[in-house]
Amino acid sequence: MATRDAHNPHPTARVGWNNRVQTVSIPVDFRFPESVREVFIRREGESVVLTPRPSDWSGFFASGLKASADFMTDAERLPVQERSF
Repeated sequence: MATRDAHNPHPTARVGWNNRVQTVSIPVDFRFPESVREVFIRREGESVVLTPRPSDWSGFFASGLKASADFMTDAERLPVQERSF
């Protein structure tokens, strides 16, 4: 349950445990849409950031993001490995 008070204007969430999994109860104002089934998780300093994992990548591809011209210019080219099957 989210709480706000005069001393702390920032919403808070409750942290708990379910078996060996840590859980966080997200306040209503911060909940993901029901369509979100998975999130990416990363650390930024002491913060933990959750980002919805897209179920459809069409928005990403439509964004027009492209690698820079010098992307991987310093990458080491490894020899082709011979394999037998």
